[in-house]
Amino acid sequence: MDIKVQPMGDYQTNCYIVTINEKDIIIDPGVNALSWIKNNVKNPIAVLNTHGHFDHIWSNQIVKETYNIKLYTPRDDEFMLTLDPYGLGMPPSYADVLVNPDEEIELEGIKIKFHHFPGHTPGCSALQIDKHLFTGDFIFKGTIGRFDFPNSDATLMKRSLNKILKWNEDFHIYPGHGEKTTLKNEIESLKQWEKYI
Repeated sequence: MDIKVQPMGDYQTNCYIVTINEKDIIIDPGVNALSWIKNNVKNPIAVLNTHGHFDHIWSNQIVKETYNIKLYTPRDDEFMLTLDPYGLGMPPSYADVLVNPDEEIELEGIKIKFHHFPGHTPGCSALQIDKHLFTGDFIFKGTIGRFDFPNSDATLMKRSLNKILKWNEDFHIYPGHGEKTTLKNEIESLKQWEKYI
């Protein structure tokens, strides 16, 4: 597995390209992501969203149309795909597949689990591919995603933290912003947040 990352836009939102068996999966194509994607894919097969915030989904539609591939979005965040809450001119996008909470999908032999961790958004998910977890804005290195936005929910965030703290396996974590980390390295931070909320 090869994982490429490029921060996009003013919020430096991480766009990922995951390549397995010469097949490219694009995760969270943010602002003006297409040119970087064009330079780094050979055989794209899907676009995946961790959640529906504008800085993660901005280039959804142009990427999926450029490559004639499907867009997979957590069902509970579908409503965000056509919103432009800050009047920034975000292009609307339209999911081809709405993924249910904790559903596992398979793309050309590649298994991807959408672990549902609501709180930051209703559909916020961490995408598991093998031992790699693309956490969007749920977990960052040293902290967690905000839960004071419109459509955020502190109670659900606390529940999501409680859920992941019960996991016994370690994972490589690739967050929506900032540097990669591991679940093991974030356990103490997550425990502190779970108590705080």
